[in-house]
Amino acid sequence: MVTKSQITVDSEKIRKATRMGVPLSITTYTLPHEIELYISEILALFLEELSQERLKDYLSYCINELTTNAKKANTKRVYFIEKKLDINRPRDYEEGMKGFKEETLSNIDYYLRLQREAGLYVKVIMQIKNNSIMLEIRNNSEMNKTEFKRVFDKIARANQFETLEEAFSQVMDDTEGAGLGLVIMMLMLKKVGLSDECYEVLVQDGETITRITMPIDTLTQKHLSELTKEVVSYIDELPQFPENIAQIQKLLNDPDSKLSDIAAHISNDVALTTDLLKLVNSAAFSLAKQCTSITEAVKLVGIRGIKNLLYSIGSIHILGSTSEEQKALWEHSYKSGFFAYNLARNFLKKHVVTEDAYVCGLLHDLGKIVLSALYPELLEKLEGVKKTHNIPDKVFDTLLTGINHAEIGAALAEKWNFPPALVAAIRFHHLVEQAPEEYRMLTATVHIADLMIHYQEKDIEYYQIDSDLLKLFKITSEVQLQKISSGFQRAFENEQSR
Repeated sequence: MVTKSQITVDSEKIRKATRMGVPLSITTYTLPHEIELYISEILALFLEELSQERLKDYLSYCINELTTNAKKANTKRVYFIEKKLDINRPRDYEEGMKGFKEETLSNIDYYLRLQREAGLYVKVIMQIKNNSIMLEIRNNSEMNKTEFKRVFDKIARANQFETLEEAFSQVMDDTEGAGLGLVIMMLMLKKVGLSDECYEVLVQDGETITRITMPIDTLTQKHLSELTKEVVSYIDELPQFPENIAQIQKLLNDPDSKLSDIAAHISNDVALTTDLLKLVNSAAFSLAKQCTSITEAVKLVGIRGIKNLLYSIGSIHILGSTSEEQKALWEHSYKSGFFAYNLARNFLKKHVVTEDAYVCGLLHDLGKIVLSALYPELLEKLEGVKKTHNIPDKVFDTLLTGINHAEIGAALAEKWNFPPALVAAIRFHHLVEQAPEEYRMLTATVHIADLMIHYQEKDIEYYQIDSDLLKLFKITSEVQLQKISSGFQRAFENEQSR
């Protein structure tokens, strides 16, 4: 949320939020010129990160038109209250609109002050979702039936026009302005290939919401897909899991295997034993006492737990953690595993989610780690693809910043025969609603854990986290979120300092 006194744009924060697919929101009560410029600057950064700069002029116009309409709707509410008229009664509405435009324009500062005092806001929200740009303008004045009819009449009228000249010559309505702005906006959306189905107006939870959903252009999607396919094909050149881990996994999958045989096989590998005991004894599992033997570890963590830890150890061994970038990615991954496990254990109390939460949190960013680990060989291959297909530098950079990392990570997880739950958590950790129903709670746990860490590190704000998903973990306020995330952070730091 932005106020007039907080007008500086944090470009890196905007870019990170865009990559994560979380909403960017700007709230204003009076829509001064400074805020309009601020919104325009954020829109430019948002679109640049998505390689969609060509849409800037179109979406800027849409935002200006819709925010002005929302602000006018708020002004209308306080004006009608001043005139002691009921805006929801058709007769009062007709009476009030006779003097609305002239009287409010001649004394606009007064009516804007009334809006602010009444807490009537205009909110602009931008988000990338399901390969589409979603733009919303919200205001907390519920549109009434008369206003709905006027809006949809204008949309229907806009569909009759092919050019602006037609619109200028035929749109006539003096009571609330010609409505020409909305007609122009619909014509502009038509020009970029959108139908009126991409434009929605609805009333929900006390707000009027106007929403434009615009798919990322097919050429950019095609280019990103080509680059992603190249990364996935390169993944095929990566080695399979280490032979020692593969053998243990076979034993774990064999229903006739005895725990003692599994423990003995693991214990024969000193390095693997060390890594496994280190993970078992980490604070993530909150064991009552230090575990000193693999036999004990198998009993405490269970077959499924040991399997999951082996997926983690194998991934770390193959992809490595030598560069500073890789170390930072693994640090975030370890923390995500820790947060996810503790969220599941303390708030969900669903055994099947708790069992898998740690490994899913740990490996959710596998795609980013792959992109980091495969330099510079992969970079050279992708440069060749870029030149062959004439892919713009910006689209190339967009891939490298990780915008398709979930799909890349899922492809690697499938190559390594990871279980479906783990593949789903990697593929859908930014798109929880698209995850298969049976893995949705697990994916939500990983998603919230990831966002809690970004919140704790001040990359995102509370409003950017889906409130419905937070409620799954009984989190209904920022105070609660701060308390939980700070507690997890302290526990994680204590674990690291052991």
